Amino acid sequence: MGSGNDSILDMYLYETNTLLEQLDGILLAAEEADTFSEDSVNEIFRIMHTIKGSSAMMEFSSLMTVAHRIEDLFFLVREKTIAIVPEQTRPELFDMLFQAVDFFRSEIEKVENGEPLSQSIDHIVNKINSLIDKIQGNPETPAAEPAAQPESSASPAEEAAGSGVDASNPDYLFGIHVFFDEGSGMENLRAFMLVNSVKDYCSDFVYTPENVENDSSTSDIIADQGFLLWFRTAEERDNAIHAMNGAGSVREYQPVDAAKSAPSPVEEPKVDTAPKAESGHPAPAPAAAPKADAAPAAKAAPPAQHAKESLISVNLAKLDQLMAVVSEIVITESMVTSSPDLKGLRLDNFTKSARDLRKLTDDLQDVSMSLRMVPVSGTFQKMNRIVRDMSKKLGKRAKLTLIGEDTEVDKTIVDSIGDPIMHIVRNSMDHGLEENEADRIAAGKDPVGEVILSARHTGSEVIIEIKDDGQGVDTQAVLNKAIRQGLATPDHEYSQKEILNFLMMPGFSTNTEVTEYSGRGVGMDVVKKNVADVGGTVTITSEWGKGMTTTLKIPLTMAIMDGMEVSVGDSIFTIPINSIRSSMKVTAEDVIHDPAQGEMVKLRDNFYPIVRAKELFGMAQGCDNIEEGILMWVESGEHSYCLFVDELMGEQQIVVKPLPNYVNSFGVKNYGITGCSILGDGSISIILDVVNVYTAAHSAF
Repeated sequence: MGSGNDSILDMYLYETNTLLEQLDGILLAAEEADTFSEDSVNEIFRIMHTIKGSSAMMEFSSLMTVAHRIEDLFFLVREKTIAIVPEQTRPELFDMLFQAVDFFRSEIEKVENGEPLSQSIDHIVNKINSLIDKIQGNPETPAAEPAAQPESSASPAEEAAGSGVDASNPDYLFGIHVFFDEGSGMENLRAFMLVNSVKDYCSDFVYTPENVENDSSTSDIIADQGFLLWFRTAEERDNAIHAMNGAGSVREYQPVDAAKSAPSPVEEPKVDTAPKAESGHPAPAPAAAPKADAAPAAKAAPPAQHAKESLISVNLAKLDQLMAVVSEIVITESMVTSSPDLKGLRLDNFTKSARDLRKLTDDLQDVSMSLRMVPVSGTFQKMNRIVRDMSKKLGKRAKLTLIGEDTEVDKTIVDSIGDPIMHIVRNSMDHGLEENEADRIAAGKDPVGEVILSARHTGSEVIIEIKDDGQGVDTQAVLNKAIRQGLATPDHEYSQKEILNFLMMPGFSTNTEVTEYSGRGVGMDVVKKNVADVGGTVTITSEWGKGMTTTLKIPLTMAIMDGMEVSVGDSIFTIPINSIRSSMKVTAEDVIHDPAQGEMVKLRDNFYPIVRAKELFGMAQGCDNIEEGILMWVESGEHSYCLFVDELMGEQQIVVKPLPNYVNSFGVKNYGITGCSILGDGSISIILDVVNVYTAAHSAF
């Protein structure tokens, strides 16, 4: 039972989160245009309708109530067009909707963390009610209408028509009598969901029993006597029959026509008693349910159905499992092909098959990788909301420009960069953009500030840039602060790059007062840590008066990579292929001894330091003579240097295994050891992180 409920909850969370993201997008676009298009009104109505229905099913009453009231509000807007929302009420309407989205988000987070949902929803419901009243200040609509029946799932207009209705209502004479599967349980909610699906085909109808959404006692009546829906015309009824065909748990349904003349009772074929609301009206003749001839098929299919069917949501844990299995296949394949039993044998067929197998495992790996790839657009779109909220709070006009939002990265990486990007965008809004527009105009800039968020691929990594056209960073102020905090020494000459790196030190902030959006720096160390956790790097560039750019370089994926195997003594190390520029042999004369930097070598008119792996890791074995070993010229981020090793063993596709926590607790990451891999012969290779190897070597000087 539990696992079934878990999967329902997972689906609920997934669906609701997706809907809330859509809603955020619609609201931002509508606020910019200062009006809702007819499509967006219908879309918001539908989203609220879905959230209401699924929250009712999950028994999250606070979510259901709020969604219900917003649905009522948008029902009014939909009926009368947005023009009925008075000009002065619109900002209030937008604020209320954004507040509602935040409320839904926080509640969903509570559900995810297993915390109790908040009971106090009065503040938000009161806001919605007051907006409904304001909109109803319109003489056409009596003010009490939506408040009068807050319980029923029918929209206010339907309720007016449907209160206490029976088939004698002269406007609704064409009915459908529905029976659900025996013993299916929760018939009232099944009826409620059926009503929702009928609304896709026809909006004007009434049903009995009423109040199926909130009154579970109607379950017994429906189970016993069936559920009746009444329509104005036979054509509307025929359209609605499509909903019956797609609905779950419907055992059978029959068209019913209420006689215009005095009714004569007819034996009801399926049930013992005629429905109460129906007493004195002819019961349905046992007619076969019309299937396809009722309405053209084109009407039946809701739009975008095909797109939906081609997508499937998969639990991330299952994808992790798939990735682990593919990784093992890659390892096993290399174990088979490099088996010591085959040494010295010429096996042409085996070699050919092994090559084919290698190609297939590569393809399998690419496919399983691509399953985890998601576009960064979801994360990027959320930033619209932050820019909008902060523009209002800080009184700065700003716009967000998104570039390359369909760039794809690994799902785990997308999840972990959301926070860093949010911190940086907030920083740009809070400190980057000038306090008042007069300063911007004086500097010859557009009075509306701009934050540009861009993403692009470069083969093995994704580069995300957050750029603002604000005032930039006052490097002198940063240096003074760093000196005050003891991070820098007054007599040392620092390059601009080094000064900007102080911003990412823990606890460093240039803000003179702490605002709710924090100072530049508080949060930047968190950004650096989060990005480093997924193997990425952060760099800041800035030009005073022109703005600032923060660049995140993040690997596409972290599970399998191409590496170059090198040996030092008996040990094997792996260097990521994308960090290697070239390898070379040098003579002792090529090495320059620099008192500050140690050994250097000249390559293409530049001098690069040499890092000896044997010395760095304090190893007993390995070459000391520079002419016997080989230099690997490596580069990552802003570091470029030569790593001295014994020999090059060749390229290998490796599965990255994280180091156990016990080993990590010794701080091996600071020495450039980022993980390990199992080779085909069962031996272990240590994976080196080029940036930290350099840092470790230079802190030794």
